[in-house]
Amino acid sequence: MSTKDILFYRKNTSISIDFSASEISTDGSLILLEKIEREHKLIKKFGKLLPDLRNPRFITYSREAQLKQRVFMVMLGYEDANDVKHLQHDPLFKDVLQGDLASQPTISRFENSMSKQSIFGLSNAWVDHYVSSLSGRKRIVIDVDATDDPTYGNQQMSMFNGYYGQFMLNELFFHDGETGQIILPVLRPGNSHSNKWYVGLLKRIVKKIRATYPKMEIVIRTDSGFSCAPFYELVDDYNLLFVTGQASNAVLKKHVKRAEKAVKHLYLNRGEKHQHFIKSTYQAKSWHKEQQCYSKIESTGLGMNIRHIISNIEEQDAREIYFGFYVKRGEASENRIKEVKNMCFSDRLSNHGYWANFFRLFISSLAYEMFLLIKQRIKKSSFEIAEKWQISTIRTYLLKVGATIKITKKRILYQLSKAFVYKDLFREIITQ
Repeated sequence: MSTKDILFYRKNTSISIDFSASEISTDGSLILLEKIEREHKLIKKFGKLLPDLRNPRFITYSREAQLKQRVFMVMLGYEDANDVKHLQHDPLFKDVLQGDLASQPTISRFENSMSKQSIFGLSNAWVDHYVSSLSGRKRIVIDVDATDDPTYGNQQMSMFNGYYGQFMLNELFFHDGETGQIILPVLRPGNSHSNKWYVGLLKRIVKKIRATYPKMEIVIRTDSGFSCAPFYELVDDYNLLFVTGQASNAVLKKHVKRAEKAVKHLYLNRGEKHQHFIKSTYQAKSWHKEQQCYSKIESTGLGMNIRHIISNIEEQDAREIYFGFYVKRGEASENRIKEVKNMCFSDRLSNHGYWANFFRLFISSLAYEMFLLIKQRIKKSSFEIAEKWQISTIRTYLLKVGATIKITKKRILYQLSKAFVYKDLFREIITQ
């Protein structure tokens, strides 16, 4: 009796291994991604916009095929072009991509082929794609926020940012505050202030929206880093509603000094935690006119928490504006940026070229938009528990499933694992 494959014994039972099973992929959900792409043609739409100056005689992979491979890889957790080496024999990837995967050098050349003009074209197309999705809506909320991407190499435009205390690139996102869609992703130099390029880009977005939907009510929601004189001129010029944070200063501290003293007295003498709102007018020297300012003075038990917001929404009081609208940007914007950055790997901008890294940001954003389409399908299913899943949870629970593939002349059969816990949910969303 041969014992060369026996690893150990469990009592009287021998434990052995071999590599005789059929080809199994850990990415059985690829067929779901392909179906979603066939229905919405999101990758195909942007793939057509990518420049291709290669000699046609030597082309093996079209720009669309390269983009599709890269987006699908990101969705399934493969962050870098180097990860192709782990997938070169994957039977499902080869079926979905209709052939062998493009190699790491090919993908790297693809990413580095993007020019300034290419990125500008993609940016315009991205906003146009968002505008085309607004049919039937009368009101939209545009959330604006930025995030850091620390750099560890010789990336172009990597600069030291004093606020974050590191060398980095600076990512700016315009989100739809109700649907979570990315209106526009932007990559900026690392030393950029929060509002760098912000007003100019917002103006272009608003003009595109109003050109198609002139009566659309647009509400802008930002934190204090985006409060600046050009912004207040823009909202007046285009009749926009807004709520934006405002950093504290000597003038605002003077406005709330009396209320702060009273709230602090309530806590220190009676042990009562208390919130108080003050409405006033405030105008920085560079602003063209006064704005309505709302200040929240709160004793938390850990100290005083004083926040200021500026808004031109008249029909709501301070508490409604702050708690009913402004704080929702945490879920609508900050958590969505976390998904793009940490779960779709927009923090992996490790190319040397600035425009190549800008394109990587677009790839991560495309993966995020594909995940939004999966979330929409989940909401239509009978699995309410899955409606709160973030992208990382969807990837772990729904996309990473073992599967094999059988190919005959007239049929391709994907066989997913019998032990798949969420097979009923998967069946529901793939048949919608």
